[in-house]
Amino acid sequence: MFLTLLALTLGVSLLTAGLVVLLFRRPIGQILDRIVGESIAGAWQRYLVFALFVVGVSAGAQIWKLEQYVHPEPAGPNGVARTLTLDTASLALEAYRTIIQVLQGMAWALLVFFAVALIAFAVVRRAESRTPPPAARD
Repeated sequence: MFLTLLALTLGVSLLTAGLVVLLFRRPIGQILDRIVGESIAGAWQRYLVFALFVVGVSAGAQIWKLEQYVHPEPAGPNGVARTLTLDTASLALEAYRTIIQVLQGMAWALLVFFAVALIAFAVVRRAESRTPPPAARD
């Protein structure tokens, strides 16, 4: 049953991360085209997609949480160690927790990206406004 939980959390993490990447792929590409230029925007976008998948899967499939199902908690005052049970209800709860954790991790990663992109966009706009148009340079 533990292997089912492991496969479930990994699958749900990948699926959720894939859906988020699918939703944000076009805006990320447009932002990178504007800031770094079309020539290298594709490479940056591939890296950012990879980073989003890494963040999503690592946030969703938390090893320390999965270890609680394998290793019992330290013995309490009565001297009995307690292991968490794996049943259908706990699998459903872990799947829900995985979705929430993936979305939360990716939301933070995207927030950082968009904040940095906003600053970079402001710098690019300011630099463009300071350079005279091509006709005025002659």
